[in-house]
Amino acid sequence: MAQSDTTPGSAGRNACTIGMLLLPGFNSMAVHAFIDPFRAANYLRATPLYRWPFLSVDGGDVTASNGVTIGNTQRFADGPADFDFLVVNASWTPERFQGRALQNWLRRLARNGVALAGLDTGAFVLAYAGLMSGYHAVVHYEHIAAFRELFPDTDMAESLFVLDRDRLTCCGGLAAADMALEIIRLQQGLDLANAASRYIFHERLRRSDEGQLPKTREPVGYAAPPRLREAIILMERNLEQPLKICELVDRLDISQRQLERMFRVHTGVSPVRYYVDVRLDRARGLITQTELPIVEVAAACGFGSAVQFTRTYKRRFGLVPSRDRIESRIPFQFRSFPSHASV
Repeated sequence: MAQSDTTPGSAGRNACTIGMLLLPGFNSMAVHAFIDPFRAANYLRATPLYRWPFLSVDGGDVTASNGVTIGNTQRFADGPADFDFLVVNASWTPERFQGRALQNWLRRLARNGVALAGLDTGAFVLAYAGLMSGYHAVVHYEHIAAFRELFPDTDMAESLFVLDRDRLTCCGGLAAADMALEIIRLQQGLDLANAASRYIFHERLRRSDEGQLPKTREPVGYAAPPRLREAIILMERNLEQPLKICELVDRLDISQRQLERMFRVHTGVSPVRYYVDVRLDRARGLITQTELPIVEVAAACGFGSAVQFTRTYKRRFGLVPSRDRIESRIPFQFRSFPSHASV
């Protein structure tokens, strides 16, 4: 993944100002992981290199998805927006934040040269405002399929973070610390980035192009035969128009009996069942993370009709897509359990 040769923002004589826009239900871990390397950098240099004022939609307190509340935030539209970076912090249901006032404010910041960043699903909020077209971006792996479906003019990566000109995006969680450390490295040098990483006990400086999930775990672990991994990759890349099993074995240059045996031994199910589950997993992401009509989701995941899709979906998850769309958008702490049955 290409990355800009220069980092937006400034960390010269004045402190680099990073506006932290907290949207209701934001990812608390990502926010704290992002700001702590800057705190460490300030401490280690004994000078305020960075500052990070908290903003919100309405001002006052904002509660994260895990119940942690950050109080006394500034309303985003109040006061001067003298930021070097504006970081949008989102988690569940980023589609809720498409208000005209917020979008116009984000566009004005972009026109004024403020670098815009998104943590976790923050890239969705920027994309809804029309600010990610033609850029590279990342979101949490759970939301990649939905982002690609909604914003095909943005090049979606599956890495930890991306710095592309004046847009910075990160998959969230602890990877937010990696993006912060990369900003420090580019602005202040490798020595301070290493020192800040060591100070917060971050294992190492991870590169932007490292994958979100270790290769030893995806798709079924590297103890599995290479042909099985290749088969699963082919399945994942052919969802809208699923390959027939005979086409799979032709591409893999193995017999159907070999393919069946590999799947039974290493996954416990047949290739057909595994393929259907891959398509259903993608469908569930689109159902719970977008407002796409169910018939469009069915087509995007290779199901011939909405009726067939609904029946198969209920058999896998225990409830029909329309009901899952409602229940999965209830804040996690208020759900009745189990919200769905995955088998």
